Amino acid sequence: MAGKMSTSVVPATSSLSKLQSLHGLFAIYKKQGPTSADVLNELKEALLKEAGVQKSNPRKRKKQVLKMGHGGTLDSAASGVLVVGVGNGTKMLSTMLTGSKKYVAVAELGKATDTLDATGSVILEKDFEHITRGDMEDKLKSFTGDIMQVPPLYSALKTQGQRLSVLLKQGHTVEAKPARPVTVYSLTLQDFKPPLFTLDIECGGGFYVRSLVDDLGKALLSCAHVKELIRTKQGPFILQEHVLHQHQWTLEHVLRSLHPCSDRGPPDHQRPTPEEHRDPEREGGAGLTG
Repeated sequence: MAGKMSTSVVPATSSLSKLQSLHGLFAIYKKQGPTSADVLNELKEALLKEAGVQKSNPRKRKKQVLKMGHGGTLDSAASGVLVVGVGNGTKMLSTMLTGSKKYVAVAELGKATDTLDATGSVILEKDFEHITRGDMEDKLKSFTGDIMQVPPLYSALKTQGQRLSVLLKQGHTVEAKPARPVTVYSLTLQDFKPPLFTLDIECGGGFYVRSLVDDLGKALLSCAHVKELIRTKQGPFILQEHVLHQHQWTLEHVLRSLHPCSDRGPPDHQRPTPEEHRDPEREGGAGLTG
């Protein structure tokens, strides 16, 4: 009678030890729908499950089995590159990700919404037939470089410790945050088929694409809102090359793609000065979970 074939099984404790020894950054793909925090917690849960750790509330910070955070919050309706820090890599989120981000935004002329994107209610409709491709390309020039921008009301920015978006959903009246300096490195009109148009954007920290599209619509004597937003690059992480999709949320794939703490990354992410990113409430702030 043939004996049973023996197989070597890696103990769960070994996988957990490897997971806890990770220190650095990597990028995952965030799909439309969930918040950045929700996606991060899904990732953490998948890794801990692989390591044999029983499911628990990933938002609880007691007994931090795995320290993980994200840098550069994406709106729920947006998709694309979401950078994750693990271990001591969480300390790098504010320094390594202070550089340029790239987005592709599909927007619609003639309709403004309260959230400045397609998730909100239409609050204004205006004619847009007078707008030509040349008109739009000309206006885009005034939104390039160092500009002032008012953040949207529906955002993660806070007042008295509460997020503006949460207060608005609760029926409270909130005041807009004052205009703040932001940097747009490049702004290109990729497609123009009214009422839809597509922008390719490279910007620094604290920049809101939704505010840009809203301001652009007003500058063209009409109105506009974002229909679709994809982040294609953040710091050294590029959507087509570096992100891990959900089926790749494993220890093996994280190990392969980890950007270790000792590696400071390519110089392009260092273009903006640190002073531009001191405000933790600005888009691009790190979200941590223990």
